[in-house]
This record gives sequence, structure tokens and C-alpha cells, in this order.
Amino acid sequence: MKSLKPLLLCAALALACSSAAHAATPAGQIHPSQWPQPSWPLPADAAIERRIDDLMAKMSVEEKVGQIVQADIGSITPAEVRKYRLGSVLAGGGSDPGGRYNAKPAEWLALADAYWEASMDTSGGGHAIPIIWGIDAMHGQSNVVGATLFPHNIGLGATRNPDLLREIARITAAETRTTGMEWTFAPTVAVPQDDRWGRAYEGYSEDPALVASYAGVFVEGLQGKAGAADFLDDHHVMTTVKHFLGDGGTTNGKDQGDTTVTEAQLRDIHAAGYVPAIAAGAQSVMASFNSFHGEKMHGHKPLMTDVLKGQMNFGGFVVGDWNGHGQVKGCSNTDCAQTYIAGMDMAMAPDTWKGLYESTVKHVKEGRLPMVRLDDAVRRILRAKMRMGLFEKPKPSARALGGKFELLGSPQHRAVARQAVRESLVLLKNQGGLLPLSPKQRVLVAGDGADSMTKQTGGWTLTWQGDGTRREDFPNADTLWDGLKAQVQAAGGNAELALDGAYRNKPDVAIVVFGEDPYAEFQGDLPDLMFKGGRSGDLELIRKLKADGIPVVAVFISGRPLWLNREINAADAFVAAWLPGSEGAGLADVLLRGPDGKTQHDFSGKLSFSWPRRADQYANNVGQPGYDPQFAFGYGLTYADKGDLQLLSEEPGIDPTASRTSTWFDRGVAATGLTLRLTGADGEAMDIVHPNATTADGSVAMTAINTEVQEGGRQFNFAGNGLIELRANAPLDLDRETNGDVFVIATLRVDTLPAGARVSYLATSGKTTRGEVSISKALTAAKVGEWTRVGVPLRCVRGAGVDMKQVDIPMALKAGKGVRLSLAKVAIGTDYDQKVTCAK
Repeated sequence: MKSLKPLLLCAALALACSSAAHAATPAGQIHPSQWPQPSWPLPADAAIERRIDDLMAKMSVEEKVGQIVQADIGSITPAEVRKYRLGSVLAGGGSDPGGRYNAKPAEWLALADAYWEASMDTSGGGHAIPIIWGIDAMHGQSNVVGATLFPHNIGLGATRNPDLLREIARITAAETRTTGMEWTFAPTVAVPQDDRWGRAYEGYSEDPALVASYAGVFVEGLQGKAGAADFLDDHHVMTTVKHFLGDGGTTNGKDQGDTTVTEAQLRDIHAAGYVPAIAAGAQSVMASFNSFHGEKMHGHKPLMTDVLKGQMNFGGFVVGDWNGHGQVKGCSNTDCAQTYIAGMDMAMAPDTWKGLYESTVKHVKEGRLPMVRLDDAVRRILRAKMRMGLFEKPKPSARALGGKFELLGSPQHRAVARQAVRESLVLLKNQGGLLPLSPKQRVLVAGDGADSMTKQTGGWTLTWQGDGTRREDFPNADTLWDGLKAQVQAAGGNAELALDGAYRNKPDVAIVVFGEDPYAEFQGDLPDLMFKGGRSGDLELIRKLKADGIPVVAVFISGRPLWLNREINAADAFVAAWLPGSEGAGLADVLLRGPDGKTQHDFSGKLSFSWPRRADQYANNVGQPGYDPQFAFGYGLTYADKGDLQLLSEEPGIDPTASRTSTWFDRGVAATGLTLRLTGADGEAMDIVHPNATTADGSVAMTAINTEVQEGGRQFNFAGNGLIELRANAPLDLDRETNGDVFVIATLRVDTLPAGARVSYLATSGKTTRGEVSISKALTAAKVGEWTRVGVPLRCVRGAGVDMKQVDIPMALKAGKGVRLSLAKVAIGTDYDQKVTCAK
């Protein structure tokens, strides 16, 4: 690891390391010799190489291609694994045994056995090659009911405790093995540079040196130490370091966007975590969705092959992300020889695997995909399987930890998670030394995050977005309320839960828990850092309690720092709790004194992301020129510090009343500040909290569908008259957008449109004003079964009588029996396929 030292020295300077020496280098050009060169810790094993040679000499082209295509469990059966000889499956965020997010651990293990048995069954021909199952164990084995849920990476970054990270990884590996998987898509070593990015919480820090300090130890915790007797044994899992490369550096923080930094910045900032991870023997690396200066990483040969496998000595294999190969120029989800030629070893084709398999076999036989490249990819995959000893292992349930479900959420594992919560908490304000609190007093716990496991655990928890779950889905967990109540009552105090703050007896102190609703990936992208667009009822709750003469401790749950100067000013104490996971009692351990009056645990967490001074301060990273945060990187009070704050500026730097985003609905969910609702023929409306829903009277049914991304759209089936609504949480001012030829663009697909069916676009202002514009003609002109962009002029909406300065429902679709439409996106724009004509 000699090469790590200069990397970290450079990384500490962050953007200052971009090196003027290459100012004249064409944008996007890569110089492999200028990249670090870590030592791969696993020497060639002659016995393994002979076994691979012998096996590959017998494998057909079809069998080899089967090894380099990965399918999702929601789209492939064990029988198809047996037929096509696929070498890997994954469980994507929305895929579970039986299609149920709360499937029992035993169902996961039984399915793992079924896939393994299919891969080893040679009755139909082929060779027995054990399948490997990859899963997003993002913060513990977070797909499985009852598992220990650790804080997300942003919280772990605040702990500054690499040894704790190693233990968390070890526990995650063990709980993953109990349910039959031997491969996790972790750790994420992104270095987020724009906090608007919806995956910011998956990064440990904005600081590359801090990320690098965690990457190697986390890999060792998951896999074991390279060269040790327990390396990749049945108590460990294969790791995936992701996402290579530059996912945290996209322009404007756009997920899957374009990273246009210099090569030096890409190397010194965004590649920092890969150096120690490779030195620790990480068995796989996942390619990123983003581009580097316009070239998609899934097709970027200079970075995947010349840098990663060549200069950086990576001896594992490269796996793709969800249909990421289909974004490569000239490719589709079912046809992409280019990705393999560029260096991809295993393409993740979750729901398109069969088409990709067939086209790839054809490309190999026709010579477009060279056999030498195919053999190299297959060899890398087989080598990883043999390092794990999978060819000698029995089915997953018969391995060392298979079926030991008592490990899921065991007291020992939860104790480590509880420690992680304690160490991740960052104290930003402690006016007058309010904290720690005596547990012997009357304590009110309020706010919508106080008793919400869904909010507390965030995305990538049981479901992809972390939504739609219930309290009973977390049998081995405590909410923040659970933890606080237990300790207050044990000490003889009184604890009362009132989410809206409407207490029965006036408390001595209030703890208000609030924050972001769960999200994952692109669905969490923001236009700025103003919490809920300045329309948060949490501020009013804090102010109301303060007006009643009650001291308030604010606990903020979030996946990133956000602008909350008003909330920080209003509260007496303010705690950044991030996304703490299953152990809410860890918060009580720090906020409350013990029954003896002594401090139980002090605050030790330090900011791993700089806190913004304004809502427009989203590129706010330590080491940048003009660095001027509200709370700097590394800030975090202890009880020994004077915690008083002067009043912070309440000027956000943006217009909080303006429409905050031009996108209202994308990839299955409403944008921040909007709510998706269904209204049936009976007039009863329901807010959508799960990808699949039906109105009470059965008039409208919604199901999640895949588009170019997993669950990227929603299909609506009208069994009667009904509405699909996007309702603003607070009225939108669209007057400026109305003045000009600006449209609401609905990207939709007509699946069924009976003759004479009438479909209308609706918008409302106030309780009584409703404007309706017919879009039937535009839908009739669209091709059934094909996506199209239907543009509704905002001036038509205004002409229909809607007050565009106070729009409550900016978009609704009204239809009747027999109509079936699919919706992928709703946004303001000017680019459309079908234009709606205003009624005269």
C-alpha cells in the first residue's frame, strides 16, 4: 500500500489537487500511468488456475456467456438457470421471494438453495458451476425482516471509527450468509461533492481521505483478511466496491449524470477508496451509471481496463449496475458487446438477461466479441468462485451459517448497531447546556420521526425506496420513542408521545424528531438544500412548544446536511441523527443522563459533510476555494463544549416560494413538495405510499412497472371513473411559467384506449376552481404500447380558469372504464411528441 500515502496527501487538498500540469489535456482523456498502483494481495494460485483451464476447455460458448450475464430473481426461475446455465443472480431493491417485501428469512434461504441446485444440475447437459447471489446489503442485511440495521454510511462517516466499521461489516456478512447469499454490493466508496445528490447518504464523507480510511477495513470485515485462514470462508461474503467511477461528482449532483471534473480530480477524489479496497483484495467492483465527459462508465475502456485492471492491479471482476450497459452509445439493454469489450466482466441485465444472453452468444460466434475477452471475463468470475471454495461447498442452507436465523438482529449484533448510533450523532447546538436531560422529569416526544421505523431506517430497507413498510416488519428494532420511553420510565420519569405536540400534561422538556422521508438513488435528487422547500410544519411545531415555555431538543433525521437555520434557531438543542437504523435506543443513551444523574455517553460524532450556510450552498466541500459553511467539516460539540449559538441568518439564498423543480413526477414517485394520489368514482382520495395501490371502490388500480430503470414507471388501470392526481403540499406559483409557450410534459404510454374514451388533464386552484383540458385527441394519435411525450400548454390551463399563482393540483388525469395508461415522468418543458390544442 505504499502508493496510498501520496494519494491521501493529495486527497486532503481535495479540489486543490487538480494539478495545473494537465490544464492543456483534452477533457476526458485518461493517462493510466499517472494513477496509483496498489498491490493486489492475492498471488496467483497455480492449482486454481489449472482447475479453471480444465473447466474452461470443456465449456461451450453458451456456458461461458451464461457466466457473464446476471439476472434478477424477479425475472428468472431456477428452471431457467438450469437451462441457460447463468452464473449469477441478484435481488434488486424491489425483488423478493414471492414478490413480497416482507418474505420470511426461510423463504430467502429456500430460494437460494433452489438456484444453487439448478446451477449444479447437469441432467440437461453442461457443467456444474455454482451460482453466486448478489444483494444490496447496504446497512446490514437490510432486505430481510429482522436483520440488524446499522446507520447508513453518512452516519458511519461521523463516527471516525474504522474499527467499528470492520465489526459492522463482519456482522453484515454473517447475517447475509444466514439467508443464503454469499455476495454483497457494498461498500459504496463514493465521495459526494454535491449534497443535492439522492445517493449522498451512501457516501461516508465528502473528504476522500476519510472515505479511503474506511474502504479497506470494510472490505476486510466483509471478506476476512487476505491471506488469513478465514478469508472468504462461510462466515464472510464477497464484496463489491462501488460505483466505479465518479458517481459522487456528477454535474449538479444529478444521479447517473455526467462527471466533468479533471482527470486529477477523478483520480485523487473519486478513486480514493479503491486503492485500499484493492489492496485488501476486494473481489469485485461495480461500474457506475455516470459518464466521464460524456462517455458512459459501462463502456469506458481506458478506466475499466487500462486503469482499474491494468495500472491499479485489480484482480477481481467488474460487474455492471442495473441495465447500465444499455446506456452505452450504440447499445440497448438486450444487446451490448461494447460493454464487455470495454472491460465489463458480468453485465447486470436483471429483466433483460435472456435477450442479452442471446445477442452475446451471437456476437462471440460471429467474432464481434473476441473469445480472448470472453475467456478473460469468465476466468475472473470462476477465480472468485474458487477462492470462496464454492465448488466444494454444499447448498447454502447446509453451509456454516445457513439457516441460523437467530443471528438476525441478535442482542450482540444490535449492541454494535446501538454503539454506532451513539457515535454517529452530531451535536450542533446546546444552548444553555440543556443536554444531557434528566430522565426523571416529564419528557414529551413529538414529531413525525419519533416513532417511525420507516423514517429512521431510510432507503434500501426491506423495499428499494424504504417506503411502504409497517412497524411489525421490524421485530428486532427500537424506534427513537421506544428507546427514550424505556429509559425515562426506568428512571422514574414520565414519557409522553404526541406526534403533533398536543400534550396532555405540560412537559418539562420536549424532544422533536423530524426529517426527510425515505428515498433511494435518483428519487432523492434535490434542486437545492432547503428542507421541504421551506414548507415544513416541523418549524411551527418547535415554535409552538417554545411559545408554551417548553425547552426543545430538535433531532433531525436525514440523508444529508440541509438548510434548517430557522429550525436550529428555534430549538434549544439541535442533533443531526442521520439515518440511524434499527437502534433508536442509541439516541436515548446520549440525550439522557443515567438514573444516577451522570452522563451515560457523550457526543463524539463529527461532521463528515460540511453543513450549508444557505440553501444554494450544495457544492460545499472542505478544501475548496471560498469554503464558507455554516458548520465546517469535523464540527461536533461535546458536553464539555460551550454549546451556545448566535442566531443564524434565516436568509436561504433562494426564493422559497418559487417552484423548486421542473420535474413533478419521475421514476415512480412525486417530487419533493408534491403528493401522488388516486381518487375513485366515489370521490374518496388516497395518498400513495407504496408502488402498488387500488382505490377503496376499485375504480383505479396502480402497479409499478419497469422502464429503462427498475420500477421506473406506474401503470394505471381504470375499472371506473377516477383521477390520478399530483397535489402540491403548498400552493405553487406557476404564473411565470404560464407566460410563454411552456408545457407540462407527461411521458406516458397508452396501453388500452377504448373507442370514444375521454381523457382529460385537470388542474385546480383553491377548493372550487378547476380547469379541465381534453387530451383524448393526443392520446388517440399516440401509438398503443409505445412511450410518448404529451405536452399540455400551461396557457391552456390558465385559460380553463385556474389561478396560476396558487395552484393546488398542478396535474391530474381523469379517465373512465377500460382506459389503461402508464406514466413515467411529468415535468415542465418545451420538448414534446404530441401537443394538446387549447379548447376555443
